[in-house]
Amino acid sequence: MLKQVTPILLVAAVTACSTPIDRRQANGDDDYANVTVQPKLVIPAGLNEPKYNTEYEIPQVGRKADKNLVGKKLDIRPPLQVLPMAEGTHVEESSDSIKIVVESIDNDIDLRTEIFGILDEYFNQHNIKLVKEDRESGIIETDWIENQEVIETSMWGADEVYSVRQRYRFSVNVRPHGRNGNLAIELIDHEESFDGKAQDILLTGEDKRRYTVDMLNSTIAYMSIKRAKAIKAKRLRDSLGIDVEMVKASETSDAETAEISYWLADASFSRTWERLRLVLPEMGFEIVDMDNNKGLYYINVNDDSGFWSSLWSEKKLPIEEGSYRLQIEQDKVDVSKTRIYLKDKEDEPVSNEVVEAVYSGLAELMNEDRKVR
Repeated sequence: MLKQVTPILLVAAVTACSTPIDRRQANGDDDYANVTVQPKLVIPAGLNEPKYNTEYEIPQVGRKADKNLVGKKLDIRPPLQVLPMAEGTHVEESSDSIKIVVESIDNDIDLRTEIFGILDEYFNQHNIKLVKEDRESGIIETDWIENQEVIETSMWGADEVYSVRQRYRFSVNVRPHGRNGNLAIELIDHEESFDGKAQDILLTGEDKRRYTVDMLNSTIAYMSIKRAKAIKAKRLRDSLGIDVEMVKASETSDAETAEISYWLADASFSRTWERLRLVLPEMGFEIVDMDNNKGLYYINVNDDSGFWSSLWSEKKLPIEEGSYRLQIEQDKVDVSKTRIYLKDKEDEPVSNEVVEAVYSGLAELMNEDRKVR
């Protein structure tokens, strides 16, 4: 039966006649592999030896080089490089494996959940099925992934197709602190066939590395897209204002803080922490130091910022100059909210009157929407 083809396909039928094996080999014959080195000219007595041009002299083969890789055995393809294109990634390479180190870009998102979520979406998008999935150990093994390439097109019969089938093992390891981990990929099965006939292919270490790097780069490229979207969404989310309410001492039912007034932000700890980094200097507080693990801002108050005078006009400053601490902690009742305590340099709570007086300025700036850059 005559097949309908376009002129483009006819051109492709003429040009696409080399297999993946052919493309790793140099064009033409390999007679050079059998050429013996010719000795230098024998100079008769009484004549001077001519000067030899060393511009095209072939350097000596290194001691670690495999001298058997000549002719058809020599792979002329350039090596593939690992490309850690995703935000928060870099390469960790050793003699026996290639790993991509992945760092957290959002404290509100569990890194392990993020990596597995990206892998799940990647597998679904490329129709890759899994034969093993152990989330606890971080091991995922794929089913056969097949790539077919038409080597020669025939108008009267079936096309000649070169097929490569592979299986990969993905290993996800996230450290206990959850701030970084790594993603490693290993080629565990490989088969090739041409026109339905199995090819006896023995992969070298460099072959396996090429396939592994190619799959790793494809996965990280997908992670790059997902992380770019996540970062943009986070910036938009962080740009929105945060509602802050005043919780007076008489209004709280917490026995430990029954006599202490504080501010309650309607946001997570990390988002409240980041917003305070912007708001505190705008209020005239100088940030001297900070400790995210302890939820502490060490601040100084100086009466020279102009903020207090514009806010309070002729009134006396609601807080005296000096050193203070801002204690940030997750709310005990509603974990989606964050408490903010104002303390002196001795880590003692300031008076409730001061906390209530500063509240209006803090709440106004915390609630202000910011432009996304």
